[in-house]
This record gives sequence, structure tokens and C-alpha cells, in this order.
Amino acid sequence: MIEIPEAVTLASQIGQTLPGKHIVNVIAAQSPHKFAWYFDDPHKYHELLLGKTIDGAVSWGGLVEIQAGTAVIMFGDGVRLKYHLKGDKYPPKHQLLIEFEDGSALSASVQMYGGLWAFPAGELDNPYYQVAKEKPSPLTSGFDQAYFKAMISLDEVQKLSAKAFLATEQRIPGLGNGVLQDILYNAGVHPKRKINTLSDGERQALYDSVKTTLTQMSEQGGRDTEKDLFGREGRYKTRLSKKTAGQPCSTCGTLTKKESYMGGSVYFCPGCQGI
Repeated sequence: MIEIPEAVTLASQIGQTLPGKHIVNVIAAQSPHKFAWYFDDPHKYHELLLGKTIDGAVSWGGLVEIQAGTAVIMFGDGVRLKYHLKGDKYPPKHQLLIEFEDGSALSASVQMYGGLWAFPAGELDNPYYQVAKEKPSPLTSGFDQAYFKAMISLDEVQKLSAKAFLATEQRIPGLGNGVLQDILYNAGVHPKRKINTLSDGERQALYDSVKTTLTQMSEQGGRDTEKDLFGREGRYKTRLSKKTAGQPCSTCGTLTKKESYMGGSVYFCPGCQGI
């Protein structure tokens, strides 16, 4: 899933690889997917993007935005992006394929669900997009201790679990269930721990972990559970993920656990993250 580190990585790679490329063909919705979300009619994407030139890319939370003249192409959530050189094989199933004049291409394939929006600049009225652009990223100075303290001190979040606080209601756009695991592990906080039970020291540790963990993940090209624009795994080695479930904790040696919680899975170390 595209979360903050992956969005940063993909936007950087796209910004280094695609600018100046001219779009000559666009195929959208070739492989029907119930949970692939488009802007208006995807069959209009070809007309919208034909002849456009890629200018650059930025990330907003867990969204990757590509600028192409007067048009914008944006991806989020469970979309897998892959850059193809001339002659490379495309994925057998894809929900968006953009071909360039030099024979290279960009494919986008939805995993469980994901957005593949192409639209005239300024015309996407999507609340997740707007919030992601408005709120400060944990990777910036705007996400400081005062900002975090105000957020975690709200009455409405006191009875929430640590997972619910960090990863729901777009409180921190792009921080999802994937990066959440190591953030809480590094802070020593159990995913089910209620916010109103955290001491001042634990709240400080949580803030520090949000900042440092996401920075490390982003600087290392994303997590090793995800792939970048060229199909390579991220260099950040996850402490808690599907790759480490049931293995000894690298800190205390206790076997890590996986449990179902809030419609997804949580991973934790019983020894390091007491509840």
C-alpha cells in the first residue's frame, strides 16, 4: 500500500525519470476492478492526456501526483506503479497504462483497492486530496511538538486506541496500518493502548517515533514490504510486518505476535509494548 514513505519515494523517482516524456497513448480500465476508483469516465483519459508532457511529481500524504501540462494524474492507496522501458512486458492486468513517445510506459495496477485519477488541474473535489494538501506532513517542520500535542489532547481522541488515533479520520494523511506497526514499536506503545492512559513521556515518545520512523522509511526508499517504481523492494527493513510475524523481537527476544484488530492486522512485541 502507498503510505507516506512510498509516496515520497515514487514521487521522487517519477520526478527523476518521467519529466519531458510525451504521452502518445492511454489505456484505462482495461482490466475491470470493482475497487478501482477513477475521475469521471476513465475512457476519457486518453483524450485528456494525449499529447501532454510530464512536468514532474509531488506527494501529498499517501498520494502521488504527476503534473502533465494542464492535467493531473494521481494515484493512491493500493495502486502499484511500474516504469517500463521500451520492449518490457506490461502486467497482464492493469487499470491504467500510459505510453510515451520514446517507447517507455507507466503502468498502474490496483491490488485490493485504489484511486487512479486523471483530471484537468483544479477539478478534483476529493476530501482526502484536499486534507492531504492542507495538513503538515510528519516529514516537515510544520508537524512540530505543538501541533502533535494539540491533536493528541483533543477530548474526542482520548478513548481511542493508539492505532485508531494515528491511522483513522485522516488525522495524519498517509499514515496507515502499514507504517503504524514500527511507529508504535519504536515508541513502546501497544496498538490497542488507549490514548488517555499514555503518560506525558509516552506521548513524547510517540511523537518522536512518528517523526523519526517515517523519516527513516522515506530516506531508505520505503519499506521492504512494498516496491518502488522499478519493482525493487524498499531498503527499510521493517521491525514488525508480515515478514517478521512470529519471530523473536530484535530488542528483547520475545516472539512477536499478529492479531486482527479494527478490520486489519496489528503486529506487536508483548515484551516491548505492554498494554
